Amino acid sequence: MKNLKLKAARVERDLTQAELADRIGVTRQTIGAIEKGDYNPTINLCLKICKALGKTLDELFWED
Repeated sequence: MKNLKLKAARVERDLTQAELADRIGVTRQTIGAIEKGDYNPTINLCLKICKALGKTLDELFWED
């Protein structure tokens, strides 16, 4: 399942996939795979993404 919340939060901060990846120490491909739903990140990676985007786990990764 695509993670549209992550993509929206990234775009809201005016970050490319590569810029977000650089901030949290992963590749651009990792961010792309998470957004496409092809990769299920670890909780530690989720927390790094949340911190970089100023969001909570619920806001980015919890499905309604």
